[in-house]
Amino acid sequence: MKKSVLTAYARLAIKKGLNLQKGQGLQIFVPAEQYEFARICAHEAYRAGAAWVMMEWSDQRITKDGYKYQTLKQLSTMEDWRKEKYNYLAKELPCRLHILADDPDGLKGVDQAKVTKAQKALFPYIEPYRNAIDNRHQWCIIGVPSAAWAKKMFPHLKKQAAINALWDAILACARVDADPEAAWDKHNATLQQKCDKINALKLESLHITSERGTDVTIGLMEKGSFLGGGEYTEQGVYYNPNMPTEEVFTTPKAGVADGVVVSSKPLSYQGRMIEDFTLEFKDGRVVRHTARVGEDILGELLGSDEGAARLGEVAIVPTSSPVNKTGLLFYNTLYDENAACHLAIGRGFENTVVNYGDYSRDELTEMGVNRSMIHIDFMIGTDKTRIVGKNADGEVVIFDGGEWVI
Repeated sequence: MKKSVLTAYARLAIKKGLNLQKGQGLQIFVPAEQYEFARICAHEAYRAGAAWVMMEWSDQRITKDGYKYQTLKQLSTMEDWRKEKYNYLAKELPCRLHILADDPDGLKGVDQAKVTKAQKALFPYIEPYRNAIDNRHQWCIIGVPSAAWAKKMFPHLKKQAAINALWDAILACARVDADPEAAWDKHNATLQQKCDKINALKLESLHITSERGTDVTIGLMEKGSFLGGGEYTEQGVYYNPNMPTEEVFTTPKAGVADGVVVSSKPLSYQGRMIEDFTLEFKDGRVVRHTARVGEDILGELLGSDEGAARLGEVAIVPTSSPVNKTGLLFYNTLYDENAACHLAIGRGFENTVVNYGDYSRDELTEMGVNRSMIHIDFMIGTDKTRIVGKNADGEVVIFDGGEWVI
C-alpha cells in the first residue's frame, strides 16, 4: 500500500477519529507486527500537537503463552506499577487509538474458564479506572491488515494479495477517498438525522424479528436516547469512536427483554470463534444459550458477572451500509457489527441517557444502564430484519427488509 494512502488513513484517525487536542497525550494500542503503521500514526499525532505518544505493544503468541503457562494467581495479580499507571492515565486523560489486526483464530485453544477467572479478579482494579475516564477522553478503533487476518478472509489468495484485498476493503469502509474528512462530516450528519427522527418517537420498546428465528421484545429507558456517528466528551470535544461506523444505537433498559435472538454472523472474541448461536431472554436475562462452535466460550462470557447475561446495547444498521456491500465476512466485530443490526451483552453506555452528567452512577444504574465487566457485540441483522417500535401512541415500523423506514 502506498505510504501516501497510509498517511491519509493515519491522519484521518488522529484528526477526525480522535480529534486529538494540542498538548494532549496519546496511547496507541497495536500489535507489534504493525509497527510501521504505528510509526505513521505517531508522526501524525506529533504533527497535530501531541504532548507525548505511548506505544502499548501486543502480540497474540505471547498472550497465548501467558494464558497457558502463567498460574491463575499470576494472571490475577495487579502489580503496583500498573495501578500507578492507571492513576496517571485517569488524571491525564490521553486519547486512545486502538489498531486492530489480530488473527481471528489466534487464541484458539486457550482455557476460557481460566481467562474469565483472571479477568474477574482484575476487574475491581480496572473498573474504577474505566469509570474515571468514561466519556471524558477521546478514543478511536480502526483496523489494519495482518497476514493471518487477511488469509482468514481470503484463503484462496496468496499472502500479499490477501493483504492488499483487505487493505482495499478497510479503506473503503473507512471512507478514505479524495477528501475523507469531508466524507466523515457528511456521514455523521446523516447518522444524526436518523437519531433525531427515532428519538422524536419517544419509544418505550422495540420488537425485532427476522427469518432466522429472532423474535425478541426489548424495553427502552424513559430518559434514554439513540446515538450514532461522532460523540462528545464531557469537555465538549467531538470525536469518532469507531471507523467505520454505520449504527444508530442505544442502551436498552436492563431487565426488560423477552424472546429469542439468533446470530446472523460468527463472533470473533479475543482470538476465538463463536458461531451459529442462539440466546433466549426472559425478564431481561439470558436463560438458555446454544452454539454450534464456541458454546463453552459463550457460556463463560455469560457467567462473567451479574450483568453479563443482560443486554447493554441495541444497534440498528441497514444492509445498504458500505461494510455490508463489500459482501465480506471480516471475522472482526468492528467491521461485522457495522454490516448488520446487532445487540451486546454486558455493560451499557451511560452517555445514552439524556443529560447523563447530571446523575450519579447509581442513579444511572437504577434507570436501567446495565453494569458489567464485559461488553460483547453480536450480529443478528439480515435483509429480512423488521423492527417495530412502541410508544404512547401505539406501534410504528422503523425498520423493515433490512432498511430504515423512518
